Amino acid sequence: MILKGNIVDICNRNIYKGEVTIENGKIKAIVKKDCEENHFILPGFIDAHIHIESSMLVPSEFAKIAVNHGTVATVSDPHEIANVLGVKGVEFMIENGKKTPFKFNFGAPSCVPATSFESAGAVIDSDAIKTLMANPDIKYLAEMMNYPGVIYDDAEVLRKIEWAKHYNKPVDGHAPGLRGDDLTKYISAGISTDHECFTYDEGLEKLQKGMKVIIREGSAAKNFDALIDLLNEHYRNMMFCSDDKHPDDLLLGHINQLCARAVAKGVDVFKVLQSACVNPVRHYGLDVGLLNVGDNADCIVVEDLKDFKTLQTYINGELVYGDGVSRIKHVEFENLNNFNTSKKEVSDFRLESQVHKIRVIECVDGELVTNELVEDATIEAGNLVSNTKTDVLKMTVVNRYQNDTPAIAFIKNFGLKEGAIASSVGHDSHNIIAVGVSDEAICKAVNLLVENEGGICAVSNSEEKVVALPVAGIMSDKSATIIGKQYSDLDKMAKQLGSTLHAPYMSLSFMALLVIPALKLSDKGLFNGGKFEFTSVEVLD
Repeated sequence: MILKGNIVDICNRNIYKGEVTIENGKIKAIVKKDCEENHFILPGFIDAHIHIESSMLVPSEFAKIAVNHGTVATVSDPHEIANVLGVKGVEFMIENGKKTPFKFNFGAPSCVPATSFESAGAVIDSDAIKTLMANPDIKYLAEMMNYPGVIYDDAEVLRKIEWAKHYNKPVDGHAPGLRGDDLTKYISAGISTDHECFTYDEGLEKLQKGMKVIIREGSAAKNFDALIDLLNEHYRNMMFCSDDKHPDDLLLGHINQLCARAVAKGVDVFKVLQSACVNPVRHYGLDVGLLNVGDNADCIVVEDLKDFKTLQTYINGELVYGDGVSRIKHVEFENLNNFNTSKKEVSDFRLESQVHKIRVIECVDGELVTNELVEDATIEAGNLVSNTKTDVLKMTVVNRYQNDTPAIAFIKNFGLKEGAIASSVGHDSHNIIAVGVSDEAICKAVNLLVENEGGICAVSNSEEKVVALPVAGIMSDKSATIIGKQYSDLDKMAKQLGSTLHAPYMSLSFMALLVIPALKLSDKGLFNGGKFEFTSVEVLD
């Protein structure tokens, strides 16, 4: 097979007319030769950090859509399913991904559970990490979110890092806002990347201290604008990722969108493509070709180097996308789950109090970080309740692995005027998380997910809508087209109920992510992520 067009030689910063000869899945020859074709041939895009589970798709269905956008590989942390099912969940992701030509590169989840302040469905300790690291299908130690454990020399945390070093595999970081001496110690432990930078100065310090900084632009967390100006000078040490991308967004685009935005901002195209195609391969040692003779033929044909519209995608020389159609086939798989709680009563969501002020989580649209507010309490019959006028709404996290008392807190900026929304996608332990205008609405939404053993839903006074997620309570067993449409309809309903957030369900899913400050809610209570300790909803006079 011969591909003709403008060949993009990223490393040598050169574009020339020519032919690429592919034989037995490899690039046999690349020659300069005049031709009429004006499209561009370049290495495929790589998402340098993603949780496939957040697309609500199993790997084989994710691959089917990702290749449409020129993505040939991912660096994938199966942390979400691991928190539900442990090593068994990691094995499910690897085996399902292997049934496609797409190049998934899974890591060993380093923080299961993410903290000791929440209830997860499984534990992956340092002994399990040792076993996973010995597996050639595991390419790296996934994001070390327990940065206090690294800084304060937690023995179990350090053992996990040492096993990665023993097997000569990279260690990914996760340290939002970490600066100064604490950052220096975190890096010196052997942690080489960070995808959590949310300011230019933070990204610059991490780069200067030797980290690779991954620019993240997902469905909820969006750091592209804050970090893109670093790329011109630091392109050798930067990559692109989506981290968490919902199915409706994935249908629209992937890493190609970040390339287009970077070029539109005037960043040199070779520097952009170095970050999108080359750096992940080199940093993680991926078995992904870079359009050199002898490489695997993992390459794409795009219309131009402005919008990066994909015309064809090849993986190991196989055409996996062309003529507007994904060639990746559906594969059969078993629905694994871990859901062991029963329906709740409205009274379970009461929070008895007589205080005048309460501590409130401020959700920041497009960010994983939250702020801590103190707001006036609204009390009815001794029960702290939602106040739609001030947009201070009650939220809950319900342990889905066993029957327990729901945890209650309050949140601002969801904007609901009616009903409630809920999800069993609740990073990182994936308990049920819900926010609503009344205890009755919250209870109805929670019970809808209990009935379905996982999913996302919205309820109003007259309607209820649910998208079932039967695979670990976090993924669908349907195609991206189906789940994307269902999710889009649900997102629309949440906004009709009053939510002003760009991605209300993605934002909701992160309100239980304790490792990111300032305030979050676990199934055990309101948590101060800066001090790494529980705090009270009540603010005493």
